[in-house]
Amino acid sequence: MPFVVTEKCVKCRYTDCVEVCPVDCFYEGENMLVINPDECIDCGVCEPECPIEAIKSDEELASGEEKWLDINARYSATWPNLTKSKGPLDTADDFADQENKADLFSAKPGEGDA
Repeated sequence: MPFVVTEKCVKCRYTDCVEVCPVDCFYEGENMLVINPDECIDCGVCEPECPIEAIKSDEELASGEEKWLDINARYSATWPNLTKSKGPLDTADDFADQENKADLFSAKPGEGDA
């Protein structure tokens, strides 16, 4: 079962998780990261690295969070692969504790249409 980046990552995009991933399955979008579920080996090393707990096993998703499985799969097919940590977005400190950030998710036009 793959790990999933959830809406907590939106507007933060911390990249601590990227450095520890042994299979480089993280992809970078405009304001968040996603994990390619076909590449994730379910090792779990990324989960404790996220300072805002935005990464969960797909089995740990709460009701209503299942849509993030699709978002991770869809956008990892078109966004660029990220293999090195590059620091969070400038907005990370302001949005780290905010809840219900799904409406703030953005992708560049045409991305995720694969």
